[in-house]
Amino acid sequence: QVQLVESGGGLVQFGGSLSLSCAASGSIFSIYVMGWYRQAPGKQRELVASITPGGRENYGDSVKGRFTISRDNAKNTMYLQMNSLKPEDTAVYYCNAKNVFGDFWGQGTQVTVSS
Repeated sequence: QVQLVESGGGLVQFGGSLSLSCAASGSIFSIYVMGWYRQAPGKQRELVASITPGGRENYGDSVKGRFTISRDNAKNTMYLQMNSLKPEDTAVYYCNAKNVFGDFWGQGTQVTVSS
């Protein structure tokens, strides 16, 4: 089992910045990719960004150039730096970890961008 605890998020104005953190515990040695997903009301959950233990990054098209994912393996923590935020970035953001046993999710944290 993998436990994920998110922190950060909140309310920010258009063009502002926010940072999210996700602390992992449990069977973290088996994780082969971690990522951030988001879900807006009435929409499907979508990938925001992912990162492998080796640091290979992948971004959703809508956030490329604005968001940066990173991880500190020593602290078992993943981060998401969000810049130039837009109202359409408003959603609940979820931390995700994948291992051979399946997907694990954090509880989610709300990000709201006002226009």
